[in-house]
Amino acid sequence: MTRIKYTVDYLIKSSPTILFDFLSTASGLSQWFADHVDENTDELVFYWEGYPEKATIIDAVRPEFIRFEMESGEDDEYLEFKIEKSEVTSDTILIITDFADKADIPDQKKLWDSQIKTLTNRVGGSN
Repeated sequence: MTRIKYTVDYLIKSSPTILFDFLSTASGLSQWFADHVDENTDELVFYWEGYPEKATIIDAVRPEFIRFEMESGEDDEYLEFKIEKSEVTSDTILIITDFADKADIPDQKKLWDSQIKTLTNRVGGSN
């Protein structure tokens, strides 16, 4: 079964620079994305309930986006966090691109909703 790309976006009350640190550093990611994160140059290891998942940073432009290639992902799949500023309201928008089986996307979106709620609490903003 072919996994498909999907995106979710969230309004985050934070400056892009502060938000980028929560998306791109081991200390930032461990506050909302994983239980623990180890960092070694362009490689990160995420731990969820003791299980490791290696990821390589394949592209990044501070403070605009960061893209990871997850070791467990299929070819051409990635996880991307992109930060945009609304031209109308000047709000910070986080756009997440991920891949999943079509049947799993609703559950994956609920998981992102939960994780982003934790992120917004950590960066000091709320939706």
